[in-house]
Parts: sequence; C-alpha cells; structure tokens
Amino acid sequence: MFSALQSVFSVIIMIAIGFGLSKARWFEDGGSVLVSRLVVNVALPAYMISNLMGGYDRQTLLSMLPGLVIPFAVMIVSYLMAMMVGKLLKVKEDRKGTFRSMFALSNSVFIGLPVNLLLFGDESLPYALLYYIANTTLFWTIGVYGIAMDGALRNSRPKPSLVSLSGLKRILSPPLIGFLIAVLFILTGIMLPKPIMDTCKYLGNMTTPLSMLFIGIVIARVDWKELKFEKDFIAVLVGRFLITPMFMFMVVRSLDIPLLMKEVFVMQASMPAMTQTPILAETYKSDTEYAAIGTSLTTVASMITIPFYMSIMRVLFD
Repeated sequence: MFSALQSVFSVIIMIAIGFGLSKARWFEDGGSVLVSRLVVNVALPAYMISNLMGGYDRQTLLSMLPGLVIPFAVMIVSYLMAMMVGKLLKVKEDRKGTFRSMFALSNSVFIGLPVNLLLFGDESLPYALLYYIANTTLFWTIGVYGIAMDGALRNSRPKPSLVSLSGLKRILSPPLIGFLIAVLFILTGIMLPKPIMDTCKYLGNMTTPLSMLFIGIVIARVDWKELKFEKDFIAVLVGRFLITPMFMFMVVRSLDIPLLMKEVFVMQASMPAMTQTPILAETYKSDTEYAAIGTSLTTVASMITIPFYMSIMRVLFD
C-alpha cells in the first residue's frame, strides 16, 4: 500500500520545495513566468513525443483504438456534469473553465500511470496509456479552451472562438502538436533518430518537477489568512473522486472488455486534477491561485482516495 502512494508523496514534496524556494525569493522578476513557459512550450511537447513513440507501435495503437470510446465518453459526460454543477453553485464566470477541467479531467500520467503500474503491474501499461490519450486530447482542447475563456473574461479580452484562427491557435497548443506529431509518426512508421528521442526524453523529464515547483510557487503567493474554503473546491473534490469514477464504473461494469481494462480505467478516473491546470491558468492570465489551490487540494486528497480505491477495486468487479 505504501509503495503505491510513493508517487503522491513525491508530488507533495516537490510542491513543498517550490513553496520554500518561492518564500526564499528565488522566483522574483518573472521567474514563475519562465517556469510556466518552459513547461508548456518545451517540456510537455517533448514529453508527448518521447512517451508515445517510446511506448507504442502502429499495430498496438490501432488495435487499442476502439477502447478510446470509453474514456472519451465518460470524460465528456463528466465535463457536462461539471457545467451543470458550476451553474448550480454559481461559480464565477472567469473560473468556470478551470473548475470544469479540475472536476472532469485527471492526472493520468504523473500520478495515474505509476499508481496503476504499482497496483496492477506492467500489464496495465497499455490501458493506462489508452486513458491518457483520451484525457490528453480533451484536456488540450476543451480544457485549454475553457481556461483561455476564463482568462479572456478576467482581463476583458475578446472571447476565444473554436472556429477562428485565434481559437485554432489556442487549441493547437505546443503539447497537443507534440501529441499529434507522435501519433502521425507511429501510424506512418517513421522512426526518429536516437539523439532526437533522447533529447525529447531528457526535456520531457522536466515536466513533472517544473509543474510541481510552479504549483508551490503559486501557493506561496496566497494569503492563507484571507483564503476562504469555497464551495467550488468541495465540488471539485466530489467530481474528481466520486462522480467521474462512478460514471466510469457504471459504463465498464457491463462491457465485454478485459477485467484489467475496467480496473485501470476506474483507477485513472479517480486520480487528482491535472497538474498543468495552474500552468495554463498562468499562461492565459486566468485565476492562477484558484487553479493551484484546487489542483493541490485534489493531490493531497488523493493520498486518502488512492488507497481507498485500491482496497475496493476487486470488490467492485466481483
């Protein structure tokens, strides 16, 4: 049980380091902006190429494609639920996109992948990565669009549009472009030279630590004495750890798919919010503190929810 939580502990430690370094004034004079730009424009695109091209071949990718319907459908339903919950709770207009992303989309790689590998073994890797493909696609499309909309409302800028050139530019973010390039190369059988793959791997390895440090930096800016534990955060926790996993369980329980796929999908659906949420909030000038606090709360709460789901997984599908 403890070994399966090690990845969560590592995340908390890295956030704490970012918090401490920020308090020590290491990131003044635009340092936090530099960190966010490095993650979005350099580390994440490299991570997409290294991760996908290092773990998939054309046959594997094509044989698994039908299973993509399941996580796509569940996350879209969860996102729609987040929209309804946001209206009921009267979430601020310039926070709705961030709220929906934290509610519906999970940390399927940085925490979800190692947890699944520790719990189910190497056999779970293809299914964990399948969930990751759906989660990544939705996060870097509707997730990014919603956060960009928050920034536009917050700063009285023109609203982004999915059918405009500016909207297309926002959707085709550097990480999504890296993802699409990797898929194209896999399908066409193109192999990148080893020096390029090694470079992508080394640059991609910066993604998690830089993202965690950035969350710590943002949290360090928050005046906790003035902070109110808003109802939004309770809803995010419920969405992340109850509603979305429940939707996934209801969908997969009766499907004729491998038991391991069912278990991995439910575990992935119960992971904390995407660590890139506050990075994008900073990039699009939306409410960065709100995003960082919500993401951090779900990460801390996952130290309780992960062992809970681990303990009931076999019972769920008996």
